[in-house]
Formats: sequence, structure tokens, C-alpha cells
Amino acid sequence: MADNINERLNEVFRNVFDDDSINVTRETTADDIEDWDSLEHIRLIGAVEREFGVRFTMKEVSTMKNVGEMMDIIAERG
Repeated sequence: MADNINERLNEVFRNVFDDDSINVTRETTADDIEDWDSLEHIRLIGAVEREFGVRFTMKEVSTMKNVGEMMDIIAERG
């Protein structure tokens, strides 16, 4: 399941940031992706929610520290 989540997240990140070289891991943070700013974060969250059919709470969105935390929430709800 986790591998599938990671593969799908990679696709979402590549689409949102228009960069086919992105390869996210559990440790990936906004600092690791050049164009990841607050506006792109909102687009990314929306794209992830659509891809996985989940909704993040505002608290989750504002406290996620890395992609691993996003993956855990997706796995929990999937």
C-alpha cells in the first residue's frame, strides 16, 4: 500500500510542480522542492485530495512537516 501511495504522490507532485525529475520520499519537505511555496502548497493539497479521495483538515495542512506525514494520513483514511 505504501509503495502505491508513494508512486501516486510522485505523479501528483510532478504534475503540480511541472517537473518530471521530482522523486518524493517520506523525508521530503517544502525546502527540498524549489517552487514549493504557500500558493503551490494549496494547489498540491487540492491535487492530493482529488487523487486519493481524502480531505485534510486545516490543522493537518498547517502542521504537516514532510511527505511522510501526508502519506500516513492518506494510508489511515484509505
